[in-house]
Parts: sequence; C-alpha cells; structure tokens
Amino acid sequence: VVKWSLPRQGRWRKRRRGEPKVNHRELTSDGLVLLLELLLEEEKLSSTTLHTLHTTYHLHTQDAEVRHRWCELVVKHGHSKAYQDVQDFLVHDQAMGVYLYGELMVQEKPEQQALARRCLSLVQEEMDQSARRVVEEMVL
Repeated sequence: VVKWSLPRQGRWRKRRRGEPKVNHRELTSDGLVLLLELLLEEEKLSSTTLHTLHTTYHLHTQDAEVRHRWCELVVKHGHSKAYQDVQDFLVHDQAMGVYLYGELMVQEKPEQQALARRCLSLVQEEMDQSARRVVEEMVL
C-alpha cells in the first residue's frame, strides 16, 4: 500500500510501507486443495509465485491430494525447480499418478516427457498391471 506524505522539505513523495509480515493461518488439507485448484485455473503463474507457495505451505510434505494438485501446477507452468516433487509423487503415489503421466506428455516439453519416462522406468515393475498398461500407452 502506498500513501502520500509530506516530508520536511515541502515536496510530496510516495511513502512505502515495509514489506508486509507473512501472517497466514495454517490451512487444512482441504483448504490447500481448494487454493491449488483455483490456481490451476490461472493461465500463467510466475516461478516466484510457485516457489513462494512451495516454501510457505511446505507442499512436498502435505498429503497425497495436496501434492497431486501441487504437481499439476508444477507441470502446467513448467516449474522445473520442483520436478523432483513430481518424481517423488509418481514413484511413491503410483495409483494417483496415472493422470499426471498424461499431463507430462501432453505438455510436449522434452524435459517433462523425459521425466515421465524416467519415473515409469523406476516403478514399472511395481505398478499394478492395468495402470502400467495405461501409462505405457501414454509414455512409450
């Protein structure tokens, strides 16, 4: 917020308040899911915004529903700094990751497609047969 103030010299100048202190209350998992779903509707989000979300809400440590939405945001906006979160999700939450493989391939970004192939190679033997077949059709 910018306010106008009259300094001693008699000239009007903008006075900026200091950076606002982050005073957010803890969001529940449902609240985080809702927030991330609303952000998924945004056409473009900056890397700074995504990084701030990640560090503020510790998204990589949340439950599978929150991490899934976080990974969707990472893929949609090509936030390569969080690709490790996507890989961890695909490796450890295989049942929920099938949709995410499709998102990685649809984006047509070579780095994301390579990530999908790498993750599939890591978990291919452990996956449920029907899920593996679906993912292989998308990825290979």
